[in-house]
Amino acid sequence: MQAVDVTRLPSLRPPIGFAHRGARANAPENTMEAFELALRLGATGLESDVWITADGVAVLDHDGVIGRRPKRKSISEVHAAELPSFIPTLREFYDLVGAEADFSLDIKDPAATAEVVACARDAGAEDRLWLCHPDRKLVASWRELSPAIHLVESTRASKFEGSPELHIAGSAELGIDVINLHHSDWTGGSIAMVHRFHLLAFGWDAQFDRILDELLDCGIDGVYSDHVDTMMSCIDKLTTE
Repeated sequence: MQAVDVTRLPSLRPPIGFAHRGARANAPENTMEAFELALRLGATGLESDVWITADGVAVLDHDGVIGRRPKRKSISEVHAAELPSFIPTLREFYDLVGAEADFSLDIKDPAATAEVVACARDAGAEDRLWLCHPDRKLVASWRELSPAIHLVESTRASKFEGSPELHIAGSAELGIDVINLHHSDWTGGSIAMVHRFHLLAFGWDAQFDRILDELLDCGIDGVYSDHVDTMMSCIDKLTTE
């Protein structure tokens, strides 16, 4: 699959199928095993969470802590060499994947962002990187790091400032590329509104074929699921009809 062209509006066809934390329904989440399996199952995108260690290494993990109470430590407090072997570094991820798939990263520690972009640049994958965070002003500030990365506001409709139309217009003005909402927040009308402002619409927590079919039928541009086989089956069905 070639790099996504975000000028292909009003919607991306085919939509991106992001494997949430890798193929976590079938393998330990956020591990190289899960990412590799997701690609074998046909995922066109991968998703993870990123943190930065005390020595400046970007690593992929959900919770951002290691060890057990009372000796738990934040990843930001330890060096990469102290982490459990199952937590991959971002550079290890790119050594495996390269620019083969789109990569959606939930930026858990904003201090990691510059290193994330540097890793993607070194792998030739900047234009396949989708950076996610709920603070749209923070997300918009990352544009200075790269003109090629995609900026994703991951939020809930209940968090919108003002009406949906005013909020989406504000995000577009800031330079956001994507509005990413829980699947239950999307309707055909809201997806069309996002497209009207030349943004893309992503939907997360899409775990069942009924939910995936509804989102895809409404024109969603990307979906996130733990169940890669189900997700890709729905996408394939949409694109072959």
